[in-house]
Order: sequence, then C-alpha cells, then structure tokens
Amino acid sequence: MGLRSALFAAQYDAAMRHAEHEELSSRRAALLSGLRGIVYDVGAGTGANLPYLPPSCRVTAVEPDPNMRKRLLARVGPANAVRVVDASAEALPANDASVDAVVFTLVLCSVPDQAAALAEAKRVLKPDGKLLFLEHVRDAGAHAAFQDMLRPVWSFAAQGCQLNRNTVAAISAAGFTVDERENFTVGPAWLPVNPMVRGRATPGG
Repeated sequence: MGLRSALFAAQYDAAMRHAEHEELSSRRAALLSGLRGIVYDVGAGTGANLPYLPPSCRVTAVEPDPNMRKRLLARVGPANAVRVVDASAEALPANDASVDAVVFTLVLCSVPDQAAALAEAKRVLKPDGKLLFLEHVRDAGAHAAFQDMLRPVWSFAAQGCQLNRNTVAAISAAGFTVDERENFTVGPAWLPVNPMVRGRATPGG
C-alpha cells in the first residue's frame, strides 16, 4: 500500500495535466471565484485548487495521504498563507458552524465513507456557507454498467477511487440543496470517469 500510494502521488499531476488544461482548470477557477472567509479544501491532494483560491480566503488544506501532502506542502511554500493539516474528510479539525465554504474536488469519489464526509461538511459549515464540488459520477444505462464492471480494478489502481458513486444524490441526501450544477465530460464520453459535474450547494432545504 505504501509503495502504491507513493507511485500514485508521484505520477498524479502528470496524469491529470491534459484534463486540467482542457477542461478542469477553467472549472476550478469558476467554482472558486468570489470565495471569502474560512475555506476548507478537503482532500487537497497536490494542491490543484491553490492557484484559484482568492487571496482573501483563510484556507485550510486537508490531506490525509502523506505522499500527496508532501507535494502539497512544496506547492504551498512559506509565503502562502495556507494551513496544511493531516486529517480525514470524515473528521475535519473545525468547530460546528465555523466554516464559510467546504470544497471537494475529485475527492468524494475516493473518501472511505462518502455519507460521513458530507455530514461532516454540513456540521462545520455556517448556515449560509457553501459546499463546492467538482467530481466524476455514476452515469446511466450501458455506461453505468461499464463503470460497475471496471470499479474493482480501477479502485485498486487509483487509490480507492470509485467510478460509480451517485454523488449529487448523496449531497442532497446529506441535507444540502444543490443551487448550481453543470454536467460535462473530459475527453471522449466513453471514458470511465465521465460524466463529471461541477456545482454549489447550501446546507438545509
């Protein structure tokens, strides 16, 4: 597990470079624009969101994987006012109703307990806070069956990533109202990580 985790972290940025350039970076920028106050970037990975978080934000980057966190810390640098913490999505180091925004980008697919992670986000968010997400999700029909079939091998190779989670439904089930949603694809539609979704949700409702 340790070696696989290290190899995955080492190749992650290179593997994502094309998708980031073609589709994801512009959507990260749109998703995170206008944020202010206390922001928790959960499952921050190697720090792909950092360039798009406004400087007015007080950012806590949560990353439990030590290999990812090493690269995240290098990207933050000493001059960047970002706090990096070793914590899980299911146990955020924040008080109840104390956070202005919780950000999940390409992480709700791989958290061990998605429902617990979303409940934890709801716990720490202020009543007028925002849940921001950019995720790949389960499709329908034949493509969903393809995702189901591929899931065990994909999960082993991609550090627990699950191809077939119905993440938007899970967000609603956790007590959030999805206020904004964009569905899109990265590369050919048949790729197992499609479809993808970008959106914003608020607690309650």
